[in-house]
Amino acid sequence: MVRLFVALDLPETVRRRLGLLTGARLPGARWVPPENMHLTLRFVGEVDHGQADDIDAALATIAARGFDLTLEGVGVFESGRRVHALWVGVERNPALEHLRAKVESAVVRAGCEPERRKFSPHVTLARLDQPDNIKLGAFLHENGLFRLGPVPVEHFTLFSSRLGRDGAHYTAEADYALQQRAVAR
Repeated sequence: MVRLFVALDLPETVRRRLGLLTGARLPGARWVPPENMHLTLRFVGEVDHGQADDIDAALATIAARGFDLTLEGVGVFESGRRVHALWVGVERNPALEHLRAKVESAVVRAGCEPERRKFSPHVTLARLDQPDNIKLGAFLHENGLFRLGPVPVEHFTLFSSRLGRDGAHYTAEADYALQQRAVAR
C-alpha cells in the first residue's frame, strides 16, 4: 500500500519566502518545514500499487496549459470550535480550477471515490493544537495582506507520503508537464 496525493510542488524560492512566516512564536503551532510546502490538488489516500499505477497513467493523460498563481492572505481551518490549521490562501484562478477538475476526473477514472469536500486552494503553514488565540489573531492581522506572485506553474506532481515519528516525508513519484502557455500577440 502507498499513501498518495496530487499537488503543485512550489519553487524553492517560494517555499523559502513562505518559510519566513513560520518563524513566528505561536504556541500550539507545528510549523510545516519549507521543503514540505505544496498546494494539494487532490488527496488520494492509501491505495495498492496497481491502483497507484492506474492513477499515474490517468494523470499522464491530462492536457492543460501552464499558468501563473498568486498566493495571498492567511487564514485558518476550523472544525466546530477547534482551529486546526494555519494557511496561506490563493487568489481566485480559473486555470487552477480547470487543472483541479481534470485531476479529480483522472483520479476517479482510476477507481477512487469522488472528493466530497469543496476545493479550497491553500498552502498549509502549520498544524495547530490549542493555539493561543490572542497570538494567533495577531499573526493573522500582521500577515493578512501577505501576497506573493506571480508563481509560474508548469507541472503538477504525484507524491507519496510516509508518516514518521518526526512528521511526514514526501516523495515525488511522477511529474506531469503542463502545455506551454499561449503567446499573446
